[in-house]
Amino acid sequence: MLFKTLSASVYGIDAHLVLVEVDVGVGRIQDFNVVGLPDNAVKESRQRVQSALKNCGIDFPYGQGVTINLAPADLRKEGSAFDLPMALGLAGCQGQFFGKALDQMMFLGELSLDGSVRAVRGALSAAIAARDNGIKAVAVPESNAKEAAVVEGIEVYALKSLPQAVDLINSPESFQCVKVDAQQMLRESAQYSVDLRDVHGQQAAKRALEVACAGGHNILFIGPPGAGKTMLAKRIPTILPAMSLDEAIETTRIHSVAGILENATGLLGTRPFRSPHHTISDAGLIGGGAVPRPGEVSLGHNGVLFLDELPEFQRNVLEVMRQPLEDGNVTIARAAISVTFPSRFMLAAAMNPCPYGFRCRCFRGSIRRCRKPRNYSHGFRARSPRGSSAYYHAPALANRRAVRTPMPSPEPRASAVGSRASAFLPRSSFAYRAERAECPAPLD
Repeated sequence: MLFKTLSASVYGIDAHLVLVEVDVGVGRIQDFNVVGLPDNAVKESRQRVQSALKNCGIDFPYGQGVTINLAPADLRKEGSAFDLPMALGLAGCQGQFFGKALDQMMFLGELSLDGSVRAVRGALSAAIAARDNGIKAVAVPESNAKEAAVVEGIEVYALKSLPQAVDLINSPESFQCVKVDAQQMLRESAQYSVDLRDVHGQQAAKRALEVACAGGHNILFIGPPGAGKTMLAKRIPTILPAMSLDEAIETTRIHSVAGILENATGLLGTRPFRSPHHTISDAGLIGGGAVPRPGEVSLGHNGVLFLDELPEFQRNVLEVMRQPLEDGNVTIARAAISVTFPSRFMLAAAMNPCPYGFRCRCFRGSIRRCRKPRNYSHGFRARSPRGSSAYYHAPALANRRAVRTPMPSPEPRASAVGSRASAFLPRSSFAYRAERAECPAPLD
């Protein structure tokens, strides 16, 4: 007997529809094959599905051959999200659904051995793909329900276990779809744990930070250890314009695919702040893998990428940031697939004035090597000197809501800066290249 269910596979940040075809018929005993370019996680689902069906009281076709095809067969399938549609397909072959077809509902979920459904990656992208393909409903794990419900024009059902999924198919009228207010979720999640008013002193550095954020410039902090460079950088997202709903959805898709989205959040409302260690590789920064995953430049999309101890980064690691800084996206090509990730971010970096941290009596060549930042990627340099106790007891700035308002400027570019109060677009993007010649960024 043949039974079909629908699922999705994620490539980059986009999801593609996958048809799960389950056939049970004459074959060798315990013959259970999964075809359609599955990875190891998909192949291992055979044991999870078999145990989940048995522990939930659903008959497994012992003594018969089982073949599961994941179509289209020429696309690589990875992840554990196919467990639930496979199990439902086997249940359908045993007559659990009374001849009902599942051509208008997509299923995602990883199965535990006891039949409970666990969270998966890329639920938001899968919901968007389902809507674009005309599918009316999506059934996802309960942890992913709020994330998927952000998509308008589609019904989202939350599942806790395999028996609950069977009941949903047989009597959908007894279930209520998950509904959320995306704007309310965005307001609730847009809370930062830090604020620029926490920084006392460093008035010049804070002023440079405000101007850089208002104009979408990149910025480099130069100062001795303990001057507050990292503290200032961590507060950059708090004074950037608030995220729009479209920006939040795009950022959430990237973090969901990477598997770092908090399940209780559902929607990422704060601008990302990524601070990779200086030992990171170029693949870790840009992204990579057999099936490419987003790197730090993509995880910082619509937010801030902070490179602390800039001279310690390998030159080849810094050079690979040219394309993301200029184009706002990064393309990763493999033999079988080519994936493009968005990567529009504000670049912030920090460094010491000499290899020992302070202005000391190092050899000039040693200092020159330490102060060799890549100038093509920075719009401002801000000196962060170390002051006395009275210097750090200077009045703090207003809170971030006041700093976010458009600032008056004597430059001819004041109108352009003021127009950026509602959207964030880094200076390295194409739309602002013409402004570089009109108002070159000061170096000191």
